[in-house]
Amino acid sequence: MTAADGVLVADQGLPRPVTPEATRNQAQRPSRHPVTSVADYLGSGRRSFSFEFFPPKTDEGERQLWRAIRELEPIAPSFVSVTYGAGGSTRDRTVRVTERIAAETSLTPVAHLTAVGHSVAELRHVVGQYAGAGVRNILALRGDPPGGLGSPWEAHPQGMSYASELVRMVRSLGDFCVGVAAFPDKHPESADLDADARRLVEKAEAGAGFAVTQFFFDAADYFRLRDRVDALGCSLPILPGIMPVTNLAQIQRFAQLSGAAFPDDLAARLHAVGEDPEAVRAVGVEIGAALASRLLEGGAPGVHFYTLNRSTATREIYATLGLDRAA
Repeated sequence: MTAADGVLVADQGLPRPVTPEATRNQAQRPSRHPVTSVADYLGSGRRSFSFEFFPPKTDEGERQLWRAIRELEPIAPSFVSVTYGAGGSTRDRTVRVTERIAAETSLTPVAHLTAVGHSVAELRHVVGQYAGAGVRNILALRGDPPGGLGSPWEAHPQGMSYASELVRMVRSLGDFCVGVAAFPDKHPESADLDADARRLVEKAEAGAGFAVTQFFFDAADYFRLRDRVDALGCSLPILPGIMPVTNLAQIQRFAQLSGAAFPDDLAARLHAVGEDPEAVRAVGVEIGAALASRLLEGGAPGVHFYTLNRSTATREIYATLGLDRAA
């Protein structure tokens, strides 16, 4: 039987085909995690506070990741997610870490899935692995071009070209809640900000239940995106993404790679404290907390923290905002 006959789910180390109905039943089994659907959680009006990790490349990196997870677990985030590497290069690690979070913690995992570099059959197989682990929330992303930002986008010959296609596929395979990416700063491949808003609405029309933004540093950029999407008649919840600044060179490099604008005034504040890592983190926490506060006061449905597999800055922002006491 081919992958077209059903989603492939691991069984005793071997893939076996099952029907979409069987996958749907698997995804509906009782969960040990407090949040079963991110979209339903957001639809209830509760604020979401979530964390994002990346799959480690070394044994020490894996130990650091699990230290961060265990240190952040008592805060009881709405969900946590684990990224794919460039070009889907860390797919196996991403799936393994996500499955372990589902099995060994009280955290609700949101599984990343990118179209880049994968055939439809491979994507269906990954969805089956997630379903087998009881993961019901998936973040569906087209992914960056295999050659990096600025290089031409090339779809896999048997794959997909758009995130909206991936959203439709995941929704067709079972009772999954699907999230998508959003871009407060113009996506590097977009004609303009209005085009970004239209692409986001298209993903919502394909079945997306929520969005998470790329990290940014100016609250006004988030609100402009939200207002553009609202003006198009779409009420998709958009979670703003914040990356706490703990290393100026690193954050500037990330901003350049992602197309995010790093404001000169923030760079000046960080340069003013020199190379003292504790002082840099303290300023970064102050900047992150101020941004989070403006977003929440302006009606954002929550905040998504890009942790870089470290817990300290995120926990300090939580404390500054008083969210640790609320948790």
